[in-house]
Amino acid sequence: MGSLSSRVLRRRMGLPRGDGATGGDGSGGGRGGKRKRGGAEGPGDSDSDGEAEREERLLNTPRRKKLKSTSKYIYQTLFLNGENSDIKICALGEEWNLHKIYLCQSGYFSSMFSGSWKESNMNVIELEIPDQNIDIEALQVAFGSLYRDDVLIKPSRVVALLAAACMLQLDGLIQQCGETMKETINAKTVCGYYNSAGTYGLDSVKKKCLEWLLNNLMTHQSVELFKELSINLMKQLISSSNLFVMQVEMDVYTALKKWMFLQLVPSWNGSLKQLLTEADAWFAKRRKGRINWHGLELWKMRARSKTRQSSSTSKLFPIFSGKFVAKRSVLRSGTFARHLKGGLEWLSSVYKQQWFAMLRAEQDNDIGTTLGKVQQMEKKPFLSCFLPPWARPQEINKEELEASTMRCGRKLAKDGDYCWRWTGFNFGFDLLVTYTNRYIIFKRNTLNQPCSGSVSLQPRRNIAFRLRLASFDSSGKIICSRTTGYRILTLEKDQEEVVMNLDSRLLIFPLYICCNFLYTSPEKKADSEALPDNSET
Repeated sequence: MGSLSSRVLRRRMGLPRGDGATGGDGSGGGRGGKRKRGGAEGPGDSDSDGEAEREERLLNTPRRKKLKSTSKYIYQTLFLNGENSDIKICALGEEWNLHKIYLCQSGYFSSMFSGSWKESNMNVIELEIPDQNIDIEALQVAFGSLYRDDVLIKPSRVVALLAAACMLQLDGLIQQCGETMKETINAKTVCGYYNSAGTYGLDSVKKKCLEWLLNNLMTHQSVELFKELSINLMKQLISSSNLFVMQVEMDVYTALKKWMFLQLVPSWNGSLKQLLTEADAWFAKRRKGRINWHGLELWKMRARSKTRQSSSTSKLFPIFSGKFVAKRSVLRSGTFARHLKGGLEWLSSVYKQQWFAMLRAEQDNDIGTTLGKVQQMEKKPFLSCFLPPWARPQEINKEELEASTMRCGRKLAKDGDYCWRWTGFNFGFDLLVTYTNRYIIFKRNTLNQPCSGSVSLQPRRNIAFRLRLASFDSSGKIICSRTTGYRILTLEKDQEEVVMNLDSRLLIFPLYICCNFLYTSPEKKADSEALPDNSET
């Protein structure tokens, strides 16, 4: 009876068969089961209502399905098929059946059609293409961009497309070309991009290329890159305080020697490891005359001839004889003089400046330099007001500092403990650099460790410096970087200071370290003006 009555009761209440009546307290609907007043719904009814709501929302939520887009239809029908064309453009032996309403997106054609030009009423227009970078493929992409909302730009074709976009005054396409160039800078593209950016007025791209070259010229040398660097660009790079130098300034001179050899012998196709040996051998064969600096003076004298080789050398020589190489790259390494059997008149003032700086440091008359008040970042201020005038540090601004600093660098292949010194004459300031536990430490060595040169025993010495760290990806782009900015550090004898604390999350090896140093007070302006800049042959 209980089972039969239960089935009857479920039918009367409209419940489906097989479902037991559930009481309000969740117990089974047996004889002893109690039922809440008001006939409250059980959990099963709530689930059914929620499911119904979800189904309702699902049925009323629209779904976006992409059919053949209007842009693709326009591109295919109007541009590629040329349907309903009202104007024909002819250029470089090719014809395009286009539409004035779309061409007016171009500043070039908008001015042509809206003005009193004869072309405004013509149905066939012959375009003159003065730019040799523009070809049929570039025009095809440029015209096609007027009929669609996206464009596919190949890095290998970006310069030709940029040239076409500039001629047709397509600002949007010019911007996209610039972004593509910035994203694809590498050793093979950087020189072409730099020259094109200068030609077509993309200053931001030119700046990016220059930054890439400053970071990679010394850190990632390549034969192909040396071959493509122009004389003016190379001069700009080696004279910059932002050049990421590896090892010491002497290595800048070595890089110049490699580059000059490739400029004079562009057909050479050896490896980078063979380059310096081949360059030394090539210059050694041409050593003649009184001056014996790898034959450079010989080539300078031969510049009067009309041969291509001598003409190139007459332009290359000023880069070596310029005062920035003499003061920064060569004299401080002590090697330049060894490459000369005789003297050059323009060197006398340079030697004079270096000699006086050495005497001031040796006689304790120079404790270093200091930045102006706004740029002063000295950790422990030194009360120089109590010193006699001849011993007080000379103030210097950032521009003077950048022009006078020595550049050094090092590559840390993997994490670990490192300690080194950069060789060269440092005016009695023996600086030890340590990397350990993500700290970079400077120590002024005087008595603790032996040194190959003389060491200043002044109670305090100032050093102006800027420390930079960077990691690069395979294309030479910076992954992460850190810098201290220009700072002044005052160190007592055998004192050490932490100059940078690195976050381990930002450390990616190999890690490249570059530092700009100034150990003594800068030369006086009057002395520096006495040095001629041999920029002309």
